[in-house]
Amino acid sequence: MHQNIIEKQTIKVANAPCSWGVLEFELEGEKKGFEQVLDEMKAAGYTGTELGDWGFMPPDPVELRAALQKRELNLLGAFVPVALVKPEAQAEGIERALRTAGLMHAAGYPNAFIVLADENGSVPERTKKAGRVELADLLDRESYRLIAKNAESLARAVKAKYGMRTVFHHHGAGYVETPQEMEWLLEGSDSSVLGLCFDTGHYMLGGGTDPVGFIKKHFDRIWHVHFKDFDPLVRDKAAKENWDYFQSVQNGVFCELGKGAVPFESIKNLLQEEGYKDWIVVEQDVLPGMGQPLECARKNREYLASIQL
Repeated sequence: MHQNIIEKQTIKVANAPCSWGVLEFELEGEKKGFEQVLDEMKAAGYTGTELGDWGFMPPDPVELRAALQKRELNLLGAFVPVALVKPEAQAEGIERALRTAGLMHAAGYPNAFIVLADENGSVPERTKKAGRVELADLLDRESYRLIAKNAESLARAVKAKYGMRTVFHHHGAGYVETPQEMEWLLEGSDSSVLGLCFDTGHYMLGGGTDPVGFIKKHFDRIWHVHFKDFDPLVRDKAAKENWDYFQSVQNGVFCELGKGAVPFESIKNLLQEEGYKDWIVVEQDVLPGMGQPLECARKNREYLASIQL
């Protein structure tokens, strides 16, 4: 009986360093060391992690593998931000992606993803308006074709050198935030080369209202999933107070799982029905030094257990 339960449970649950305030942005605040983060991740009941910023975990593949194996954690991917609309940024972006993929591959994780994103937080007007982007804030269609083309080129380079896959992470404070921008990214890129990292919280921050419908429509492109909750009351206050992306995060726009508007149980049921057999990565983005990450990680794991994950 017990064996059957194990075989049936195909979706595995991980967390990521961003839940401990290890973010891709240059921000002030105390950052925890990788050993403490991995220890706490393991203690909270997770079995996998993403890499975090380059240099957060050991850049030596032997040391990296030893640190993960010591805690029986799998490595699922690494976030790589690139200013995809800027032609001059592409060569360096591909170089960083290849370096990151090379580290994960050499450490023995060839199934890990490059989690590609726009260089979020680098464009003041989009950072200021994260969560309330309007039609007038969008780029022209040619720019989105360029973003998709550059994302695909990077994915091809990673695949050619290491046989590893790349997923695109739509994200607040970047040029692929809204559901419309996500559609353009998918339309403009080869479905066999570039997948989507679907993030529940960023989808709703960007104005999405039907995550279940979006997943159903684009299931074949969704290769990686981030579970992040979203508090619409904080988003509404952000609009009233004119907060930027970082102020919204600081004020808890991404709350503990089960306390916001994301219908996680329905999403979980759909993923299982569609045969998703990969990882769900819990992300509760906090700024460096903010909150009680271990306590939140435990509560988030308990919530997922309550919906049979």
